Amino acid sequence: MGAASRQLLPAVEKRADIRITAICDPLAAVRESMAARYGARPVADLESLLARDDVDAVYIATPTDLHAAQVVAAANAGKHVLCEKPMATTLDEAQAMIDAADRAGVVFNVGHSHSYDEPYRAMRELIASGELGRARLMHNLYYSDWVYRPRRPEELDEHLGGGITFRQGAHQFDILRLLGGGLVKSVRAQTFDWDPQRPVIGAHSVFLTFEDGTVATAIYNGYGAFMSSEITYDAGEVGYPQTVAPGSTRAALKAATAESEAQLKVKRAGTPAEAQLAPNQPFFGWTIVSCEGGDIRQSATGLYVYTERGREERPLRLDRTTRDPVIEEFVDTIAGSRRALHDGRWARANLEVCVATIESGRTGREIALAHQVAVPRGT
Repeated sequence: MGAASRQLLPAVEKRADIRITAICDPLAAVRESMAARYGARPVADLESLLARDDVDAVYIATPTDLHAAQVVAAANAGKHVLCEKPMATTLDEAQAMIDAADRAGVVFNVGHSHSYDEPYRAMRELIASGELGRARLMHNLYYSDWVYRPRRPEELDEHLGGGITFRQGAHQFDILRLLGGGLVKSVRAQTFDWDPQRPVIGAHSVFLTFEDGTVATAIYNGYGAFMSSEITYDAGEVGYPQTVAPGSTRAALKAATAESEAQLKVKRAGTPAEAQLAPNQPFFGWTIVSCEGGDIRQSATGLYVYTERGREERPLRLDRTTRDPVIEEFVDTIAGSRRALHDGRWARANLEVCVATIESGRTGREIALAHQVAVPRGT
């Protein structure tokens, strides 16, 4: 019941077809206060949660290294599952999760991931329409203070799914795969770990080649000096104004002990997010797509499209939070009214790019991929 869950809850609350029946968290104060807020049952462990007849679906937002066993357990109990990204720490774990959901005949989606966001969905629709010809060159660039935010130990351990590539690259690769059609052929990358006081992959530069020859770069720097909100209209990841001063989180963390950092992590999760709409589109960094007939990038409230006619702004809807599409897809998939994009196989393909990025950074080799899937028609 951390930050991810609290950001999802406003989208859940809007739905007349969803009822929150149980809240599971190891911290008694957290689960009891949140359960009281929603008139739900506080539950201390997953086994008890999955035994409840009034639970049809579960949202798993635990540390990444716990995802595989928990998703398999939920599927075996006949529950539909929405799991946070990245789905797992290894491709073998990912396959076990997919197999369990398939055997049980339950829906298994993975998100929030940023390809749900309105600008990226609109970019994909524009590319797929053929209006600008084929997409040939794509970039996603993000600079943040991720490394110096309060972290649990596993968030700073690549073996447990921590670090920039697993935690933030999962978003970048999800976005770029959506825009490029999904089928990445190979990955070449360099990863960086340059603060001995915070030993973890804190930055990467990744070159993706797609099966059709499209190429993309994903650059992420989480060391918190320059912030890319400076070039995204001062808007942050979910569209709210970015209020963090460059370098401030790094300076604040210097005085923290392991115990106080853990307390800061709990405090950062805060209270349930409100369903207040952001004034801007969400910005997971700066994304530019070059097609044969023009270029596309985000504006503050929509997209800019550049052609021989000049620059045209195309406004996009601002009446949904970034989590609304996550819940919509999950419910629609359970109801059978749509085919999910963000299912286990799509998430495994994103994870494969993360794993390949780390391997390429370690070995200096280009890594061929084997588990990619195309963007389904009609999604």
